Amino acid sequence: MQADERPLRADARRNRERILEVARQAFATEGLAVPLDEIARRAGVGPGTLYRHFPTKEALFKAVVHERVRLLVEHARAARRSPDAAQALYSVLDAVVTDAEAKSELIDVLVGAGIEVQTEVAAAAADLRHEMAQLLSEAQKSGTVRDDVAAPELMALLGGILLALRHPNGPRLNPQRALAILRDGLRPTEAH
Repeated sequence: MQADERPLRADARRNRERILEVARQAFATEGLAVPLDEIARRAGVGPGTLYRHFPTKEALFKAVVHERVRLLVEHARAARRSPDAAQALYSVLDAVVTDAEAKSELIDVLVGAGIEVQTEVAAAAADLRHEMAQLLSEAQKSGTVRDDVAAPELMALLGGILLALRHPNGPRLNPQRALAILRDGLRPTEAH
């Protein structure tokens, strides 16, 4: 929210959240061709309400992607309160892969349409990387994750899984198996 913006009333906030949820589902299943008026209809709001929150389709696309990353950050922050540091880390890795599996088509559609989403989610993505680095550090301190893995290495491994999920011409990756292999690799070396 910008400094000159007022907080949304409860009904306006609910409308915005409903529009985002409907748009996420519509873009993931139908691509970018779904008209904004149709999204408004499915969300149970008038077109004017949708356009007040999202003046363009591009603004709505960007908000959908940003919201998904923001929810992952919230999940990571909540996971940090878990008493089992390794399980907290693994739950966030699972959530990121599950979310990417669901949204890869949306990201592909957005990138294919020439809409730049990277700058829109850069701060939230940095927050997510920070939270994951904290989770990794806590798991390492507890002795449940090997201590010779740096956060950039973890992010590179996770990125490899995410890229493999998006590869259209390769064999279908089983994301749960890939995560199991990653978890096995993160166990302390004496556990191997």
